[in-house]
Amino acid sequence: MLNPAYVQALALTLLVMVFSLTVHEFAHAYVAYRLGDDTAARQGRLSLSPVSHVDPIGTLLIPAVSLYLGGIGLIGWA
Repeated sequence: MLNPAYVQALALTLLVMVFSLTVHEFAHAYVAYRLGDDTAARQGRLSLSPVSHVDPIGTLLIPAVSLYLGGIGLIGWA
């Protein structure tokens, strides 16, 4: 059985990571937009929604393969 303190710490860590990565990627998109690059805006990534920043390969596949191969699964991109 999983330790409740471990589950709570993991859930809090994941929540903080999702929030911080979303704000970080939005900041990239916003600055690029303000400097004249509308690529992120055209792709729908000029948003604070975490879903709009998910990349199927970098956010899902690479960390999943890393975990499967015994790594920690934190290498990827938004």
